[in-house]
Amino acid sequence: MRKLFVLASACVALSAVSASAQDKAAITKLNDAFEAAFKKGDFAAVGSMYAEDAFLLPSGSPMIHGRSKIQGYWTEAAKTIGDLKLTTEDVKPLGESSAREIGTFTLASKGEPRQEMSGKYVVIWEKSGGAWKLATDIWNSDK
Repeated sequence: MRKLFVLASACVALSAVSASAQDKAAITKLNDAFEAAFKKGDFAAVGSMYAEDAFLLPSGSPMIHGRSKIQGYWTEAAKTIGDLKLTTEDVKPLGESSAREIGTFTLASKGEPRQEMSGKYVVIWEKSGGAWKLATDIWNSDK
């Protein structure tokens, strides 16, 4: 009986690791898509990556609620920043339909003199209709 319990526990643990790895791969691809859309100036695509009722909590700015307002924020932000790079460090499943991502970012100002910035972020992703959507997005700089 004890061997059966140990075997069942090991299977559950391996399943969780496998799901986490799959989620990290999926979220890394979504971050790549976010970067590509941002670089192209396709802020409708950026906005569509957020849940309709998402929250954006930008460093040093008021909280923003709702996909259309978030899209507007990124449209304005892109006028002064570029070269966005997101790096997923960790993904932790929070049940079957949500996950927490921790990562780092780098970006640069578009003006002269060019200034580079780096920082970290936390995102809560929610799966809706089989697709991951950003539900909560918060970041701050390293300096």
